[in-house]
Amino acid sequence: MAFAGNCGMKVNLSSKSTGIFEVLFAEELGLVLEVSSGNLDVIAKKLNAAGVLFEVIGQVTSSPSIEVSVNGTLHLNENMSYLRDLWEETSFLLERCQRLESCVQREQEGLKNRHAPAWALSFVPRFTNEKFMASKSKPKVAVIREEGSNGDREMSAMVYAAGFEPWDVTMSDLLNERITLQDFRGIVFVGGFSYADVLDSAKGWAATIRFNDSLLKQFQEFYERPDTFSLGVCNGCQLMALLGWVPGKEVGGVLGAGGDNSQPRFIHNESGRFECRFSSVRIVESPSIMLRGMEGTTVGIWVAHGEGRAFFPRQEILQHVTESNLAPIRYCDDDGYVTEEYPFNPNGSPLGIAAICSPNGRHLALMPHPERCFLMWQFPWYPREWELDPKGPSPWLKMFQNVREWCEYI
Repeated sequence: MAFAGNCGMKVNLSSKSTGIFEVLFAEELGLVLEVSSGNLDVIAKKLNAAGVLFEVIGQVTSSPSIEVSVNGTLHLNENMSYLRDLWEETSFLLERCQRLESCVQREQEGLKNRHAPAWALSFVPRFTNEKFMASKSKPKVAVIREEGSNGDREMSAMVYAAGFEPWDVTMSDLLNERITLQDFRGIVFVGGFSYADVLDSAKGWAATIRFNDSLLKQFQEFYERPDTFSLGVCNGCQLMALLGWVPGKEVGGVLGAGGDNSQPRFIHNESGRFECRFSSVRIVESPSIMLRGMEGTTVGIWVAHGEGRAFFPRQEILQHVTESNLAPIRYCDDDGYVTEEYPFNPNGSPLGIAAICSPNGRHLALMPHPERCFLMWQFPWYPREWELDPKGPSPWLKMFQNVREWCEYI
């Protein structure tokens, strides 16, 4: 617990007439419970009332040292980070076999300076307007998936929670003309591993669209309609980049079958492995309609990808993207500063880029997964001072709430 919390502790155990090893390494059933000192009396009364034996064995300290005493005699007094390095040594040796060694070293050394993320909200998350939820004619959103996709159920739940009518649409539905995109206001390309990523991430999915003239025309018409929006997450983000939807033809990208080798895309993570983390990101100013009113927010989000590093073959396009505020979400460190440092930036994207949007703001592609944490109970941690309903919406639901309001007036 001290290793995970990056803090120290003082422990004083009673041997009860047994030896030190019996006390420290007994295999009896037990539980170590950490409570605030203000709640100690309340917890003690509850345990006594339930007939549960317990004793106070120590306290957490802000100084990074571990002290263990038995019967008042000090047997261990060592720096916490030193002990953690010993404990984690085997794990990090294994990591060196499957990850770029410099990344492993950076993460191991960085543990000594980790602290609670300095997250901040620029707004208060709220439930969706009841008028939108009760409407009998909700805007339709196609949640599009391909062979190997995942996260479509979570995405549909998020879309529905914002007042839309989600439709489960497969690429075979579109290819066989069982459905078209004409009646949809929005489409979402979900995450996963389309065609097992054997051609690189999303290339098989992109080929399905690019090399079918009627399907390509349908997607292009949807993209050009002024009353539509789109979102691509993870595999869907990689797809939107390959299709030229972000940053878009206005920034030098080429839409359509031919593609463009200078088009920004997402390549293998710098670490050389799949990264699954709850990373901190900062939302910055951009034209994205999904992120209106969220500028200045620093918050956590799930990341799960092997090819998430933003790659810009042409430096001038990267410069244009940043100068035009088309990279609205950036990875940041525990202090909230945008970073390229691993593991805060899990893939090595330049300038911490985690998302790219189109100049008109209607199309957004991001590598992290907002659908996996649009409710507060899906967060592994958040600041206590936020005082949010643990069963209520998280800051990420505002993405679709924003575009739901946009649909009302466009």
